[in-house]
Amino acid sequence: MGTTLGFAAVLMWAVLALLTARSGAVPPFQLAAMTFPIAAVIGVVALRLRGGSLAVFWQRPAVWLLGVGGLFGYHALYFAALRNAPAAQAGLIAYLWPLLIVLGSAALPGERLRWFHIVGALCGLAGAALIVTGGGALAFSPDYALGYGLAGLCALTWSSYSLLSRRFGDVPSDVVTGFCAVTAVLSLLAHLAFETTVWPQTGGEWIAVLLLGLLPVGGAFYVWDYGVKHGDIQVIGAASYAAPLLSTLVLIAAGEAALSGTIVVSAILITLGACLAALPLFRRLLRRGKAVAR
Repeated sequence: MGTTLGFAAVLMWAVLALLTARSGAVPPFQLAAMTFPIAAVIGVVALRLRGGSLAVFWQRPAVWLLGVGGLFGYHALYFAALRNAPAAQAGLIAYLWPLLIVLGSAALPGERLRWFHIVGALCGLAGAALIVTGGGALAFSPDYALGYGLAGLCALTWSSYSLLSRRFGDVPSDVVTGFCAVTAVLSLLAHLAFETTVWPQTGGEWIAVLLLGLLPVGGAFYVWDYGVKHGDIQVIGAASYAAPLLSTLVLIAAGEAALSGTIVVSAILITLGACLAALPLFRRLLRRGKAVAR
């Protein structure tokens, strides 16, 4: 169940690019300030429907520091990186986080890093790089060193948040509601400090903002939290490289991008990487199938 929910987060993030594009010219921190409250409402409604108690938010400071630092820290660093470096280079560096999750998982209790985990993550990285760069060469200029560094911190922040969340496996995923609420407030403050307010201009743009809050900036964080705490984090990490591929396929389906040979090669690399990383899972399923057959 945990691994499946981790995959569900990746599927939700696949519509992030399309919905962001359809939300108009809303600045990034303002968009975060508009969507994270929707994410928080999701958590409150789910908690009340299950008859849960608000006491779930009474957690030790380390939990709040990790959660808010992960959600707000990742987005703040990503936005800052894009302001200080070309989008392709910054995006590629920031998307090192799945590889860092796979490599960092070796330090977690009960986990063991094998060659196929590493090779699978590297195949996924190669596929994601093709998507981000469009198959072209990237030039890393020292003029953008600050932006590259911020993008690297962005990758480190999300991978650390995901890995360390596993050490708080006893903390219910309902607490993500609080993380989203605090992130919304911090995003609003950052917007007021650094951006000019631009509201959505059409009904379609408002719907895109709503869907962002419900899916990639909402439900995705809840299922991701449960997935990294209770699922196969190495498989989830490697499979996360499917997000840019799926995002591109969604853009193609929506008429926002065109299919190319680069995308096909990326699909092969990412699929191969995910299959390699999931070898132990396939072996367990095979043994279970044989046992049932007997």
